[in-house]
Amino acid sequence: MSRTVDKLWNGREVAARFRTMVRERADAFRRRYGRRPGLAAVVVGDDPASLLYVAGKARACQEAGLYSEVHHLPATAAEEDVIALVRALCGESRVDGVLVQWPVPAGIDYERVVSAMDPARDVDGFHPVNTGVLWRGRPALVPCTPLGILALLRAYGVSPAGRRVTIVGRSPIVGRPLAGLMLLHDATVTVCHSRTTDLAAATREADILVVAAGRPGLIGPEHVRPGAVVIDVGITRVDGRPVGDVRTHEVAAVAAAVTPVPGGVGPMTVAMLLANTVEAAFAREEGRVPRSQVWLEAGDAVAGRWGA
Repeated sequence: MSRTVDKLWNGREVAARFRTMVRERADAFRRRYGRRPGLAAVVVGDDPASLLYVAGKARACQEAGLYSEVHHLPATAAEEDVIALVRALCGESRVDGVLVQWPVPAGIDYERVVSAMDPARDVDGFHPVNTGVLWRGRPALVPCTPLGILALLRAYGVSPAGRRVTIVGRSPIVGRPLAGLMLLHDATVTVCHSRTTDLAAATREADILVVAAGRPGLIGPEHVRPGAVVIDVGITRVDGRPVGDVRTHEVAAVAAAVTPVPGGVGPMTVAMLLANTVEAAFAREEGRVPRSQVWLEAGDAVAGRWGA
């Protein structure tokens, strides 16, 4: 067991260091511009997990010195009402970042709602403009989970450059943008999905294996090349407790490192949301395009191998 623990990367520790940087930058912003960077969240319906996540993000904003507000619409809200709210928030002087919590009720086109945002305030990085410039190799606001994964790798001294990165899952939230981000950082990328034949053969080729399939326990030691780094993004509640896509303790027997669930990628996602909001605030005041990459560069400059 102790050997397994030694191989678990501490996402909470790395995220805490990024959040300290966020607070310092937020304080600098307040001193310069006389206000706090602001984040507005929109929740549609009464999904318990969504309400819990948004409440947690609001607390994180407060702790980091950001202004936050939460707008809760009923499940019966019309799509046009949601779009109108998003557009109004993008026009608010004290709001630098806007997010719409997923999932939304049936009958609301999430992509259409996100497309109604100002791309420069899309701190989740899901707007088609932000998606497009990422794949063009000139990223602006990058989705928080992929950004957090790359920050965590670099914090532990693992560069994707020249390595084989295999991603299990092709969602627009994690898999697809992560593939673009890893290509930007000179990795050789393979994306697997539900139609992939012989998944184990594909994943065993990876130096860095990222699993974001939403299938508890999908990945075991038979899927992992000895010495690989395994990043578990999946989180599903089984019998009331969070479970990842990776059988952590079994995989740790062959992997060089594994991220736990919880305490791995999740805290990094929240930290990157705060970071994107502060960067969006500075960019808006300075009249430029926001750039998530500055946080990776700041993290590299401030610390070497955190927690390793």
